[in-house]
Amino acid sequence: MSISNSKKIILIIISLLIVAITFETFQQLYFIRRYDIVPNITFLDVLQGQSFEWIIWMLSAIVLFWFSKRNFSETPLQLSYLARFTFWILSLTFVTIVTISIVSLLRNDMTISFTPLVEEFMPFYTYRKGPIFVLGYSALAIIFHLFFLNEQLQIQVQELSELKEVNLQLYNSLKNEINDQTTILNIKIGNKRKIIPIEDILWIEADDYCVKVHLQDGSNYTMRSSLKTLETKLPTNYLRVHRKAIVNMKMAKELNTAAAAKLILNNQAEVPVSKSNLKTVMDFIS
Repeated sequence: MSISNSKKIILIIISLLIVAITFETFQQLYFIRRYDIVPNITFLDVLQGQSFEWIIWMLSAIVLFWFSKRNFSETPLQLSYLARFTFWILSLTFVTIVTISIVSLLRNDMTISFTPLVEEFMPFYTYRKGPIFVLGYSALAIIFHLFFLNEQLQIQVQELSELKEVNLQLYNSLKNEINDQTTILNIKIGNKRKIIPIEDILWIEADDYCVKVHLQDGSNYTMRSSLKTLETKLPTNYLRVHRKAIVNMKMAKELNTAAAAKLILNNQAEVPVSKSNLKTVMDFIS
């Protein structure tokens, strides 16, 4: 079973938090017992104090989540980003230390007073928790930034994948319709090239190893090619009606099937239709 990126991030943060709480609990318990600060204190007693401090720290980190979500598209090395990043980290650390100090006052059954808060609790937690809180917030901000950046990249990859699929379908559709058909014939005449739009062609006649292209204006040009080659390049309205002829069916006005079948073109030219191609011509007309 695969785990989503958001769940992985949550698991990583929780794991790091558990490791930090456990390490600090053992560290604090060692110093308390080493210097006999509080007699008969247990691991659970110290763990309870450490847990509430880190829970407050974690709740404050929601602001970092919001900050990273709004600014993940910016480059982290930009001065404006670094300045705001530093401001939020230091502000959160200060607010967290003040909150922990007030909660500690209440947990010790002391009246909330400005003097002990500022002179005792806040300096104590600033020196003991300040550096590690700053590092913790910085690590969280980086993790959140990378998380949102990764999400955005995944969305872009998905959009590109969908665009690729759409373009591929469009390409296949156009390929089936166009089928690499030509729109002009390029005929060499001496040292020049004659460009002939295919819609100007009446019919094409085989002439030994060349073909003769007959145009609507009555002119014709000899081209070094074969009917078989041209047949694959021309649009579907150009039919092979005989082994020696291809006709532009848009220019055919009559099919005469009496005796030898033949097509009558707009310019009254007559092009023979072979028996093997007659059905193709009749199907096209139908």
